[in-house]
Amino acid sequence: MPAAKDSKPVKISVGFHGGHVLPARVTPDALATLRSVLGKSGGWHDLVTEDGTVVLDLTRIDYLLVDHEEHRVGF
Repeated sequence: MPAAKDSKPVKISVGFHGGHVLPARVTPDALATLRSVLGKSGGWHDLVTEDGTVVLDLTRIDYLLVDHEEHRVGF
């Protein structure tokens, strides 16, 4: 049975102070959890990605970019 569209990994980019960017592919649930902890009092968060778990210092994150566009072949 094919996976539901909602469980398809989402491409994100986490931008940090100083200009560093962390690209990752995460589940919609992992993205929702990350969004819920951003803007709180800080601390650390374990972000589970397709490549492994990344521990993020929430006080250092400047932005979160979520790619919603479906990629197509062609011009």
